[in-house]
Amino acid sequence: MKRQAIISLFIICFFVNSAYALSEAYKDNIYNPGKLKPVDSVLKVKVGQKAPDFPLPAVSGKKIALKDYRGKKNVVLSFVPAAWTPVCSDQWPGYNIVQDIFEENDAVLLGITVDNIPTLYSWTNQMGKLWFNVLSDFWPHGAVATKFGVLRSDGMTERAIIIIDKKGIIRYIDVHNINERPPLEDLVRALEKIK
Repeated sequence: MKRQAIISLFIICFFVNSAYALSEAYKDNIYNPGKLKPVDSVLKVKVGQKAPDFPLPAVSGKKIALKDYRGKKNVVLSFVPAAWTPVCSDQWPGYNIVQDIFEENDAVLLGITVDNIPTLYSWTNQMGKLWFNVLSDFWPHGAVATKFGVLRSDGMTERAIIIIDKKGIIRYIDVHNINERPPLEDLVRALEKIK
């Protein structure tokens, strides 16, 4: 029951409070790219195969590699297209509300975008404290997104969720319409299947 209440709260917060409602200063810093082609890439990975490893720099100053979690944690990769855009600025702060769901499912969340570290630093500070690592796939541009097949022709990434189990095997993929947030319920159900 607690999980359902948290999910309901999360959904209500997303629909009632958009990023634009956080503050007037924040509102003026959001760039609206308009309606984009929903999906503009071809996946290079599939459920059941081993996830390609990668090291990426984090906003925290650490270097994070997928292999760091092998045998220890399930990993949720959240690729978002670009910093300072409306849907992305709503999606990541929303995960703060459901941090315990990740913990209950022995999972970590890694946020990945092709923006550089200074941009991500400024953007994540404006969003507020995020509990998960935010990684930069800036240089070589989109190298990790390319490995997974989620780099778009315009240089941004897809809005994609990829769940990798403790053995390094991909268990779930959602390359979502770039113009919409992926449903939290789908992510929670997919995580619970891995337990």
